[in-house]
Amino acid sequence: MTRYSVDPHNPAKSCKARGSHLRVHFKNTRETAMAIKRMNLQRAQRYLRAVIEKKEIVPFRRFNGGVGRKAQAKQFGTTQGRWPQKSAEFLLQLLKNAESNAEQKGLDVDHLFVEHVQVNRAPQMRRRTYRAHGRINPYMSSPCHIEVILAEKEQTVAPPAKS
Repeated sequence: MTRYSVDPHNPAKSCKARGSHLRVHFKNTRETAMAIKRMNLQRAQRYLRAVIEKKEIVPFRRFNGGVGRKAQAKQFGTTQGRWPQKSAEFLLQLLKNAESNAEQKGLDVDHLFVEHVQVNRAPQMRRRTYRAHGRINPYMSSPCHIEVILAEKEQTVAPPAKS
C-alpha cells in the first residue's frame, strides 16, 4: 500500500485514489486540481466535463505566464484561464476510480466531496528534436503524480430545543 501526503480526517468515511507517472502536463493538471478542491463529487465531475466542452474555464493562478485572458475567468475572480482537456480527462478518471472505491467501502456517494487533491512532478521523460546545422536538443515531457482523497460530508444535527 502506498503512502499519501496526508491522512484523511476520518478514514472510515473517506476513500482514496492515485495515479503515478501520468503522461499529462504537470502545470495544467495542478491548476485543474486546485479548481476542483473542496468541490462536491458530482459538481467536480460536472465541472470537468464542462471544461472538456469549453463551457467552464480553469483559472490559472500560479503557472500563468503566457496564458491568455478569457472572459470566463471572471467568475473565479481572475483574468487568465484555459481549458486543459487532457488534464480534465485524467482527473475525471481518477474521480471515477475514487467513487468506485467509495461504493466498495459502503460510503454514500451523494455526500462525497474532494477533501484533498495534490499534484506532484514526476521524473521527466526524454526525447530528442533535430535542429539546424546537425544539432540535437532535448524534447522533454513533464509528467505528474496525482492523489485524491474523497470524504463524506458530516451531517450537521441541530441541538434539541430547550423546554
